[in-house]
Amino acid sequence: MNPLLSYQVVAVLLLCLGLYALVARRTLIGMLIGVELMLNGAGLSIVAAAQLTPMDGVLGQLGALLVMGLAAAEATLVLAIVLVVSKRFGDAASDTPSELKG
Repeated sequence: MNPLLSYQVVAVLLLCLGLYALVARRTLIGMLIGVELMLNGAGLSIVAAAQLTPMDGVLGQLGALLVMGLAAAEATLVLAIVLVVSKRFGDAASDTPSELKG
């Protein structure tokens, strides 16, 4: 089996696992973990493609750093939102903020 294909299969598995976690989880933290798994799969795919093809490896590493920075910024914002939602509604479930107060 081609090494690039092996890495791409692992990246697709991470993507599918993250998508399943995003859809199946009811809490905002579980959804955040799913998104982080999907971003890790994307970073793995970028680095593997850059290292195992004639493309310059530095570009792949820069792309992976961009994905990691995006993941860190996204995690910071989502954790701040979870903190506000849990303080206001007392629960961090994803359907809690959508309920209107009478």
